[in-house]
Amino acid sequence: MAANIRLSDLRTGFHPTFWVANGMELFERLAYYGQQIVFMIYLRNQLGFTEGEAGQLSGIFGGLIYLLPILGGTLADKWGFRRAFNVAFTILALGYFLIGSLGMEAFRGFYGNFSLYWLLLAFLILTAFGGSFIKPSVLGTVALTTTEKTKSLGFAIYYWLVNVGALLGPTIAYLVRDKYGNEFVYLVSTTSCLMMLIINLLLYKEVQPATPVPTESMAKKIENLFTVLLNLKFMIFLLIYSLYWIIFWQEFIIVPYYITDFIDKDAPYEIIQSWAGAGAIILLQIPINWLTKNLPARTAILTGFIVSSLIWVIIGISPSIPTIFAGIVAFAIGEMIQAPRYYEYISTIAPPGQQGLFQGYAFLPIAIARFVGDPIGGWLYQSAKEAGKPEMVWYSLIGIGVGAVILMAIYNWVVGHTETTGQA
Repeated sequence: MAANIRLSDLRTGFHPTFWVANGMELFERLAYYGQQIVFMIYLRNQLGFTEGEAGQLSGIFGGLIYLLPILGGTLADKWGFRRAFNVAFTILALGYFLIGSLGMEAFRGFYGNFSLYWLLLAFLILTAFGGSFIKPSVLGTVALTTTEKTKSLGFAIYYWLVNVGALLGPTIAYLVRDKYGNEFVYLVSTTSCLMMLIINLLLYKEVQPATPVPTESMAKKIENLFTVLLNLKFMIFLLIYSLYWIIFWQEFIIVPYYITDFIDKDAPYEIIQSWAGAGAIILLQIPINWLTKNLPARTAILTGFIVSSLIWVIIGISPSIPTIFAGIVAFAIGEMIQAPRYYEYISTIAPPGQQGLFQGYAFLPIAIARFVGDPIGGWLYQSAKEAGKPEMVWYSLIGIGVGAVILMAIYNWVVGHTETTGQA
């Protein structure tokens, strides 16, 4: 009976635009994770940057991609999600092409004597601006195209399709870089974004909220940006949540370096990371969502933190391909427990007409993690490698994971106590 109800929800509980937006998100994630998995190796091996420099550039790029959705969400609310998608996919396609062109023989003399660092930084900032519109537009669409009954399932489907893209992107990246080189992975990302621009123009239809909301001026929307920042409880929660993402992104910073430098330089690290992480989520996201749907949101988040922290303990015991694979699976299980509930929670507290804004702020922890965690990851790895003690990277990450669990437990206790006593 439960299965029949779930199938009925799939057939009737979503507006057609829900599927268009999530399909575009799948291919945008394919483009993003395909280039992300080769990014650090591309910068070191093709463009000649050190691990520390690559970590800095990765932090700027990733931080902006997840910080700018706060502004992108505000603009998407004002413009409409269809127009925001048009801007996003146009800029993303151009940006990915430019990043890849820096490593291509055909463009070797095109950029003259310009500094490679500053050229790459400019291209990364452009690409990040384009990507800033995607998340708030997709999540805002999910919020508008689901019912109260199907909202939790809708966000689980969204997260499931994100991870289909996160599996396909690195898998294609491995096949392309193995045959043509890392720089040509960026052509795959460019093509994927151009395809989604066409799909958006042809198929995406704006959906209006069931209850009309007052139209706000752009000045009012900018004011709302700062109003959310003054929500101290929400900001503390987001800061704690950023610790979770600091350790997550080391799968893309430290793991590729460690595998190629200390285990097997020819190992398909893209396949290992994507099939362990995204593959586990594709197989288990919907069942885990069903099993944990009755957990309170904060409890689900803390549980996810605890499970995900196992990754670095598993890897740290004996770093190898099997333990890295197992550790990434452990992290993915924790991610499945907490991440969709996090986005669902954000959608429920967003005021009418501010879905894009609040879903933009939902990515502030990832922005913080990228700005801080990527440079830390690059520095940690480079320092441990130079000291001849690569195992120190695992011990450092275990400490961050334990700290995140403790702080989230304290936060849950304090917030639960204030809600029980009726305090604001």
